[in-house]
Amino acid sequence: MANTKSAIKTIRRISRQTEVNKARKSKYRNAIKKMNLLLKEKKKKEALKFLPKLNSHLMKVAKTGVIKKQNASRNVSRITKKISALK
Repeated sequence: MANTKSAIKTIRRISRQTEVNKARKSKYRNAIKKMNLLLKEKKKKEALKFLPKLNSHLMKVAKTGVIKKQNASRNVSRITKKISALK
């Protein structure tokens, strides 16, 4: 257990930040799931509409350090390829 006042404050700060990061990660995962559902149902028009929102979610999460920027870019790239492949 933390002994010093600063260590106790650090633990409080980390726990608050953990909650924020969990919320961000959940939002990111839900956005990916929604896009995958649209792709599975072959709804190209809706997927194209949702793509900018997904990109925004991913870049915000990457900017805050929850995931790496390359991870976000890779996800967007793969999803864009899948959308292009739809008829």
